[in-house]
Amino acid sequence: MLRRLSDERLEALLRAGVEEFALRGREGANMRAIAHRAGISVGALYKYYGDKEGLFTACLSRSMEALRETLAHVTAEPAGFREYARRIIQALLRFSREHGAYVRLYCTLAAAGGPEAAALAKEIEGITAALYTRTIAAGQAAGDLRRDMDPAVFALLFDSLLMMVQFAGCCDYYRARYRLYCGGDLAEQEERMEGELLKFLTSAFTFSEAEVPHRGPRGEEEI
Repeated sequence: MLRRLSDERLEALLRAGVEEFALRGREGANMRAIAHRAGISVGALYKYYGDKEGLFTACLSRSMEALRETLAHVTAEPAGFREYARRIIQALLRFSREHGAYVRLYCTLAAAGGPEAAALAKEIEGITAALYTRTIAAGQAAGDLRRDMDPAVFALLFDSLLMMVQFAGCCDYYRARYRLYCGGDLAEQEERMEGELLKFLTSAFTFSEAEVPHRGPRGEEEI
């Protein structure tokens, strides 16, 4: 009879799995390395999850559940757009810092491509797509956000910015990219990133095109 793993050991196993899948990809991940990192036997790992695919599914589900919990917590109370965005930025910066392997797993899955990529994108991005689109539309209806934008497109742009912020805190390439543009490390400059991103988002989401002055080649304002 298979002995049930404790919650602590199960969490350690899933963390080990996420780290390995994020590092080596779905196909290259080594079950023996995962078992060793988690401190259990390879036999117990196979008996518990059946095969690599079963473990991968469990790891992906755990990472998505962690993201759902994070977003649900910060969006539970209603707020204006700026406060709402501030909460999400802070939460995702913290998520990237505390669960960097989850974010690296997303990067690995996205880079792998193939026929399963679209299904995985739907499952992963579905968490934020509906939430952000619905929130932007509600802000428009309340008169807090510009009326001349497409909520779905702006939700995509909003999520893309937040995604890049997460990557900058947990992936070597994007950490180097951040240092190139901003100097230092994101982990030491989270308040700076939060403040500047809020400025960018506030302008993008609140000023309609007609409200932004445009100047011609001679400096005169165009109508």
